[in-house]
Amino acid sequence: MIIPGVIYLFINNYLPMLGLMIAFKDVNFAKGILASDWIGFKNFEYLFKTEDAWIITRNTLLYNITFIILNLIIAVGIAILLNEVKKKVAARFYQSIVLIPYLISMVIVGYLALAMLSGETGFINKQILPMLGIDPVSWYSEPKHWPVILVIVNIWKNAGYLCIIYLAAIIGIDPEYYEAATIDGAGKWRQITHIMIPLIMPVITIMTLLQIGRIFYSDFGLFYQVPLNTGELLSTTNVVDTYVYRALINLGDIGMSSAAGLYQSIVGFVLVLLSNYVVSKRNRDNALF
Repeated sequence: MIIPGVIYLFINNYLPMLGLMIAFKDVNFAKGILASDWIGFKNFEYLFKTEDAWIITRNTLLYNITFIILNLIIAVGIAILLNEVKKKVAARFYQSIVLIPYLISMVIVGYLALAMLSGETGFINKQILPMLGIDPVSWYSEPKHWPVILVIVNIWKNAGYLCIIYLAAIIGIDPEYYEAATIDGAGKWRQITHIMIPLIMPVITIMTLLQIGRIFYSDFGLFYQVPLNTGELLSTTNVVDTYVYRALINLGDIGMSSAAGLYQSIVGFVLVLLSNYVVSKRNRDNALF
């Protein structure tokens, strides 16, 4: 019965790993991938010796660390609030509302951001800032604003999905724990901090470890579509994925892009192993493996 799943897993996940050789080759389409010349680690050298190597590495890591922390706090907070909604119709309505942004294409999100931030017709410049007595801001030419903008967009889009996962874990908690705590005189805050959070900690840990595994990846749509690929913003919006994409489009160097993908995978794998080791030392039950 598991043979179809194993075959699919092999074809979809393991067979493409043969393409890792591209990262170590100077691909010549006339010769073919297998017959192309081996060049060792030169593709990796190109990736790390570029002037932008520090900027894209810094941006990728800092953004993802910020996303992991803030999404965790906000998603758990929303899940706790939704758990307090007892009417089924209202609960389903609110759950749908928080999940909708996750289902929207990042291309559409980019245009929604443009509708808010456009210098000429944007809602913020035309409606919000005049009410506060602040001059219009040229959002798409001032990089200093974009770390905050990208964090807000990421939280708006992804916190709802994480929230549903944490809400499912909260709903699965036996109500007898709360009843016993109430009898003992524990208020709502103590129930949250001493019952709810500890009991969903395994789910929180697993979700965090999975996100740490992709800490060197970035949401391409978020960093490419939302800033509209504006050159003036690259100092704060350029990350590994967008840099590789631009290099692939401009240079057509699939070897370098494959090297970057392999590097991201290795870093993510090592980080998951280290994080899981630390978690297993503190609480074996919360570890992935």
